[in-house]
Amino acid sequence: MGLKNKAKFFPNSPGVYLFLDKKKGPLYIGRAGSLKRRVASYFLAKRDFRIAEMVSEAASITYQKTSTILEAIILEANLIKKYWPKYNVRDRDDRSFVYLVILKGKYPKPVIVRGRQLQQYGALSREVFGPYQNYRLLNTALGIARKIFPFSTCASDTKPCFYYQIGLCPGVCVGAIGVKEYGRNIKNLALFFRGERKRLLRKLEKENPEKIKALKHVRDVALISADNFRPSIFNKGGVRIEGYDISHLSGQEPVGAMVVFENEARNPSRYRLFKIRGAKTQSDTDMLQEVFARRLKHKEWPYPNIVFVDGGVAQARAGQNILKKYNVSVPVVGLAKTGGHSAAAYQQDKLIILGAKKNAREIIFSSKRLFQQIRNEAHRFAIAFSRKRRRKKNMVAMRAR
Repeated sequence: MGLKNKAKFFPNSPGVYLFLDKKKGPLYIGRAGSLKRRVASYFLAKRDFRIAEMVSEAASITYQKTSTILEAIILEANLIKKYWPKYNVRDRDDRSFVYLVILKGKYPKPVIVRGRQLQQYGALSREVFGPYQNYRLLNTALGIARKIFPFSTCASDTKPCFYYQIGLCPGVCVGAIGVKEYGRNIKNLALFFRGERKRLLRKLEKENPEKIKALKHVRDVALISADNFRPSIFNKGGVRIEGYDISHLSGQEPVGAMVVFENEARNPSRYRLFKIRGAKTQSDTDMLQEVFARRLKHKEWPYPNIVFVDGGVAQARAGQNILKKYNVSVPVVGLAKTGGHSAAAYQQDKLIILGAKKNAREIIFSSKRLFQQIRNEAHRFAIAFSRKRRRKKNMVAMRAR
């Protein structure tokens, strides 16, 4: 059976796939949210010359299923470390990879280190995991693991750090956790990144059964990389979602806000603000169109994989129309409120999805909580800027009296 036909029988589930040479040695190791879809993409008519070269050299393909994309990412890194496959390391040396290092100490801290810095951490390292091919992906994976196994990144102090306040630091900063209990968290984190799932589950069964539930319900939306929308084994990027909101007070001092989430994580360095100047009317859709038009003139800014707008069909259509004008074809997502701010109303928020293919729609539909988070962040950012403008205007008016 040819490789293309064999790929048709791969499961539609997360895992790691291996292209093997004639001696059964790995040529390339990759991860996938859907093994079937991903491996099928290697046999498309239009493909990168490096993919074509690798596929022509492959004698067979195999896979290992995982429960989640997160586990697939960890397994991929562990297998690359074991085999160092030709097409994973081609055109790059080990200095360009990234690693997770757990530092020695009374309260060990996990840090992400680039390959070129790894030697500097030699004597300080308790354990090293990797290589990982993508910094943002490892950072996001560590962020998800931290929700299950909280760890400290702060210096001991008497004040609670930011991460303690949001439940990601167990409280080393305020003496809320002892060395022994903290050590258990770090040991469990290490088991997690070694890919020793069964051993970890047995350990948690004795220590904290609640964490087993959390581990089994890891939300993979954070780890949906750009390959879900643009399949390519050599694509090193992640999903960039741009969220937009308009804020004004009865049409006065209108502003537009753009927030950016990359692999579910906020990236405030990419946030942008727009003073609305040329909207023909004071409707939110007109203002939104102006903001989109001005944003799209910045070709030096990375284009998004998904655009999110705070609003319903009208706002989403306004965004889509402007994107079409600039020949940008990406899904546009809106989130319409059904009324009220209660938990029940929050559950009833309705997603509007325009211009997305079936697999992308499924991913977006399963990620409503993420889009609610983006909406809230865009709203917060827009309101803060709008208030600042109004305060400044009022101060100028008072001085003029």
